[in-house]
Formats: sequence, C-alpha cells, structure tokens
Amino acid sequence: MKVALSAFIGGVLGFLVGYFGRCATGTCPLTGNPYVSTAVGAILGALIGAGF
Repeated sequence: MKVALSAFIGGVLGFLVGYFGRCATGTCPLTGNPYVSTAVGAILGALIGAGF
C-alpha cells in the first residue's frame, strides 16, 4: 500500500512538473511531455516508497 501511494504521489508531482514546467521548444526530455514526466514521477515515487 505504501508503494502504491508513493507512486501515485510521485505521478501527480511529475504531472505538475511536466504541465507547468513545459519548455517552449518541446525538446526537454522530462518536461516536454506531461505524460512522460508523470511516468517518471510514478516510477521514482515507487522506488522511494519501496526503500531503494
């Protein structure tokens, strides 16, 4: 349960970074697409929640 909650929170934070931190050219790998930053945030949140 802790890992799922951490992944959810990480995904939300990743989406916010990708949506509001969008670069003008769209070439930034993390913030160029909100879906990519959501996935990265969820993965990092899950890793942190699992204790890695």
